[in-house]
Amino acid sequence: MSTSRAKGSYLTQPAPKASQPPVQREVEVVSARPVGAYVELTLAAPEVAQRAQPGQFVAFAVGGPMTANLLRRSIAIAGTGEGTVTVVVAPHGPGSTWLAERRAGDTVDVVGPLGRPFPLPGSGTTALLVGGGYGAAALVGLAGLLRSHGSRVLAVTGAADAARLCSVEELGAVADRVEVTTDDGSAGRAGRVTVAVDELIGESGVAYACGPMPMLRAVADAATAAGVPSYVAVEESMACGIGVCMTCVLPVVGSDGQTRFSRSCTEGPVFGGDRVRFADVGSLPWDVVGADAMGVVRP
Repeated sequence: MSTSRAKGSYLTQPAPKASQPPVQREVEVVSARPVGAYVELTLAAPEVAQRAQPGQFVAFAVGGPMTANLLRRSIAIAGTGEGTVTVVVAPHGPGSTWLAERRAGDTVDVVGPLGRPFPLPGSGTTALLVGGGYGAAALVGLAGLLRSHGSRVLAVTGAADAARLCSVEELGAVADRVEVTTDDGSAGRAGRVTVAVDELIGESGVAYACGPMPMLRAVADAATAAGVPSYVAVEESMACGIGVCMTCVLPVVGSDGQTRFSRSCTEGPVFGGDRVRFADVGSLPWDVVGADAMGVVRP
């Protein structure tokens, strides 16, 4: 993996495809515990656990058998154990709130693992992991895998306040160094994660990030400016999770230099940080392949 490149050269390789297909199962909730502003659910899902790789996600049916919530809720895998899968849920809308209210002994319908996992660097490469809010949970398994491959692991986790931090202890148990930041200064250093990223990126051979889109953009920009490849796990809304509905598309630059809309759930959620056109997310750029057929003209 090359780490010498100019800003905007788009050389970061795409994430690899998953090694095994997903399964759909009705599984039991083994435990549910509050983690700050979030809820951590552990599921008895051995077939999902044995297939899962860091960076992938699972999709839950929510609301029960008579629900009007027809779309699944996609959540990053926070970890796997002996036949178990752990996720961290941030209660927000009706679906995620219902899921956060599950308790031990309840059953849930889950599909997974889905999406492309994080690629690994060459053995011994120092890796910088950056998590925003509950997005940090998705990096714990990656940190352990990197360490097992001989990498030095540097981690940054940040949030708006102390209650919204996540997986600080879990990352601390695996990483060589952990920096904590909060916007309001209620824990760790005051400021955004970029305060620590700017200090550590020069020591790194690759960067990984999971969290809100503005944070992913900031990490990717810092990595590209430093000539370091980066991989980001995006948090676009994935209504189906299997590439059918096209609601989670992002403008992504391909190896041929052309931009196409890529589905976060199937071509992602992990993308090369310098390939995502963050400034154009939510819009239809004129130079996206196929834009002419949609009536978009060059300015």
